[in-house]
Amino acid sequence: METSAKPSNNHIGRKIGRIREMRGIKQEALAADLGVSQQTVSRLEQSETIEDDVLEKVAKVLGVPADAIKNFSEEAMINIIANTFTHSTVNGINYFPTFNPIDKIVALYDEKVALLERLLQAEKEKIDLLKDR
Repeated sequence: METSAKPSNNHIGRKIGRIREMRGIKQEALAADLGVSQQTVSRLEQSETIEDDVLEKVAKVLGVPADAIKNFSEEAMINIIANTFTHSTVNGINYFPTFNPIDKIVALYDEKVALLERLLQAEKEKIDLLKDR
């Protein structure tokens, strides 16, 4: 009779891989942010234990606390990701602007009208100068 070894619940590498997948980050992107190769990230995700300084760097890139990786649970991670997403920018785009976009459009329109009126006035002054000659 053969017994199979139960996978460790404390496999840090697997937890990092799962969090990375939940965040929608590819190994190549994580590697680039960490300044290592994709193969290094792959080996990292296969490691059962990871040095604390490396774990801190990975946690920072993934946008989660290092303790969240150590004490990983699917539900807790979903909450952490949801909370950090709603208060952040993605690819430099702020999804929750601190201004009213309609007000900005109206202000730009008013600015355009004022500019056109100044341009029209300048043209009228040119015509008057040419008539006086």
